[in-house]
Amino acid sequence: MPRNVQTDTSDAGPLGVLGGTFDPVHFGHLRLAEEARSVLGLAAVCWLPAGLPPHRAAPQASAAHRLAMVRLAIAGNPGFSLDAGETLSAAPSYSVPTLERLRAQVGPRRPLVLLLGVDAFLGLCSWHRWRELFGLAHLAVATRPGYSLAGELKEDALAEEFRLRQGSSAASIGEMPAGRIVPFGITALDVSSTGLRREIGAGRSPRYLLPDPVLDYIAANRLYNSHD
Repeated sequence: MPRNVQTDTSDAGPLGVLGGTFDPVHFGHLRLAEEARSVLGLAAVCWLPAGLPPHRAAPQASAAHRLAMVRLAIAGNPGFSLDAGETLSAAPSYSVPTLERLRAQVGPRRPLVLLLGVDAFLGLCSWHRWRELFGLAHLAVATRPGYSLAGELKEDALAEEFRLRQGSSAASIGEMPAGRIVPFGITALDVSSTGLRREIGAGRSPRYLLPDPVLDYIAANRLYNSHD
């Protein structure tokens, strides 16, 4: 069964939230989560595989397979937990309802930190009820070291929110339960789920780009195999 997030108040420490299709999960996802824990001072990271992502094409692997792959990938790391709420739901996977559910679990004082990549953050204005995110969680945006997120923003509603809410450190996350936008640099790994699906579909091995248990699961279930 999926592990639940810790129900506690602010003394439990900030909880990172990492959503995605994870189709399949790979070392880039894992490294992002681990570096976020270190750089942002997170007590833990909760992984949330999407069921029906509304902003992109349907994942190639089923929700059950993607959930199983994430479970294998994070096994053995006590700082990672898995939430199956979105994969078990028939509703589209919108971030605000998910964060509302997590907020109800952890209470009003514990900081929640939604982990995003740059592309996802720059497209935030297209998200369902996007302004409500700031009342539920901090937004931490993973960038390359030395990257200027402010320089990528257009003069729009998102740029205004960034100016009002920008934080510069892990300390700013711990000061309040939600509302900050904090860029943080991570190691850039040139690996993507799209590329992995392409490699597997072409019959080439993606070993060393994702954990061996995940690769074994893909092979056993004949996922992403275009020759079937």
